[in-house]
Amino acid sequence: MKPERRALSRLTLPLKVLADRFAFGALVILSLALLAVGKANVHLLEGVSMRISDALVPALQTLMQPVTASRRLVEGVGELLALRAENARLKEQNLRLLEWQGAARQLSVENAALRQLLKMPADPKLPTAATGRIVADAGGPFVHTVLVDVGTEDGAARGMAAINERGMIGRVIEVGRHSARVLLLTDFNSRIPVLVEPSRDQAILAGNNTRRPTLVFLPLNPRLAVGNRVLTSGRGGVLPPGLEIGTVVAIDDAGVTVEPSVDFARLEYLRLLEYDQVVPPEQLEEMQREMYGPPLPPRFVAPDTSYSEPLGSPTDPPAVASGLTP
Repeated sequence: MKPERRALSRLTLPLKVLADRFAFGALVILSLALLAVGKANVHLLEGVSMRISDALVPALQTLMQPVTASRRLVEGVGELLALRAENARLKEQNLRLLEWQGAARQLSVENAALRQLLKMPADPKLPTAATGRIVADAGGPFVHTVLVDVGTEDGAARGMAAINERGMIGRVIEVGRHSARVLLLTDFNSRIPVLVEPSRDQAILAGNNTRRPTLVFLPLNPRLAVGNRVLTSGRGGVLPPGLEIGTVVAIDDAGVTVEPSVDFARLEYLRLLEYDQVVPPEQLEEMQREMYGPPLPPRFVAPDTSYSEPLGSPTDPPAVASGLTP
């Protein structure tokens, strides 16, 4: 058996070598043919790839539907939780607003009763206003002022209060035809008469070139607490009373620190309020003297000599009724 196997392997060996050579040559030829077809007919290959993609898209969409549905479900649950939290917050805010509404109605009735008792007008004259945009900021460490694009031709005047939607910003110190400069509450030169609620203690809000001014000239026994509101008092008749200033945030040996309601780093638009100033009588007399001149001296009226006294002296005794003379 062994000599026969050796003879068979010798006969098949050339065939194996020929088959290997043929297979290698066939693979080389097939590769060259594929390269030639790919370069010659690119659109054909693109069409085939697009057909394969079109066939796979429905399957991929079917596979993505559970993922998309689960994602939407998670988003819906998150939105539902957010809506519940928002609903709870709005309900709490509504309750607080109802409490404030009741307090406002009570104060309105009390205000009307006091006005009727004092015989004050029910609708005082509201101050006029001019709205402007901040066009420049001093931005220095020692000067806290802003420049507004409204002037005297727009109704701006010196001493007007500058406010925005959050509260008071400062007051006008210089006015031109088309511009006005506002001194901020935080400036070292700013002094604003204020009062603290609910104690109604009077004080002066003094700027210190920081973002938190302080209260000075407090009464001897102030009844202040952290969180109290600070408003303009209207003392001096320059600024309107009741403008929001801020809240008390610290009471220590350094003084009473106030956090302004206004964010001075995000100022853009402001409103200038014109307020009817209270003029003292002596200043009113000076204004009248400047307008109309000094008052004229009283005129001397000569006595009327056309009337003549009756004869006789007023010291003479009256005549006796019996006709007898002394």
